[in-house]
Amino acid sequence: MGNRSWQGIIWSVVMIILLLSLMTPLIIFTLSFLMIPVLMLYVKSSTKRFAIHYVLSLFVVYVLTGFKGMFLLSVSLFFLPPVLVMGNLYKRKAAARTILTAGTVTILAESLLSLVMGYAFGFNPIAKFKQFMNNYVSTMPPLLREMLPKDQDWYVNLMVQVIPVYLIFFALFYTFVTHGISRWLLNKTGEGIPGLRPMRERMLPRSFVWIYLLAFILDVFVNPTSTSLIATLLMNLLPILMVAFAIQAICFLFFIAHANKWKPILPIMAMLLVCFMPPFLFIYSLLGVFDVAFPIRERFKKNI
Repeated sequence: MGNRSWQGIIWSVVMIILLLSLMTPLIIFTLSFLMIPVLMLYVKSSTKRFAIHYVLSLFVVYVLTGFKGMFLLSVSLFFLPPVLVMGNLYKRKAAARTILTAGTVTILAESLLSLVMGYAFGFNPIAKFKQFMNNYVSTMPPLLREMLPKDQDWYVNLMVQVIPVYLIFFALFYTFVTHGISRWLLNKTGEGIPGLRPMRERMLPRSFVWIYLLAFILDVFVNPTSTSLIATLLMNLLPILMVAFAIQAICFLFFIAHANKWKPILPIMAMLLVCFMPPFLFIYSLLGVFDVAFPIRERFKKNI
């Protein structure tokens, strides 16, 4: 049996284990890695061999779990289109940015299609999400509930309004995690998959600054309790831009560390800080705005 055949069997087994883990408490750790074994299987196999391994793996999961396993099969099938899109681009040695964009757009399109199909079959996913949030808030410990706004209905409606943000971050998270780990594994097997540019070299388009400022100005004049189209757009646009410019700030700190020939302790500490202290996100976003809007890096290079 050839090396590729063994790899196909190994990744099929990993895929089965990850799917079965969704029925255990391990779901907290394994849910993020569902696409990886399928993607590895697709890239390392021919299309025919991949189809055989994939179908047999799903069959094994169904045999082991019975009717309850239909949920596991649906989850696996949901992630199949982005796997095929990213896998084909990996085989063509496409640029990392192209792969990430294609994967993110595919997951987003699938999410929107799932919502539309839900409505078409009489299932209202938005209403179910709202009901879930109401039940979740109602069952929270009193101490945690006091930290939330007093108007529970307003808070729940806000969570519903920013569903597009959840979908975008969901797509970005899965795509980046899958690409990061899969690329590392594929390069270990000699595939030579290109990566992204170093973080210190990345720069957002300057037009993003004007969009960010315009969104902030409009947000001042919009009632936070409003459910209008403009209010909903701002509620979804501002968090996305804030995170984008906060990442830009991290890129700037990587640039500072590289220019001074320091170890990347400063940007790593900055990332950990914003993860554990989310209020710093706004401060970071301001630094990112200054990095994009003004020639700070050029002046910094001159002073070295």
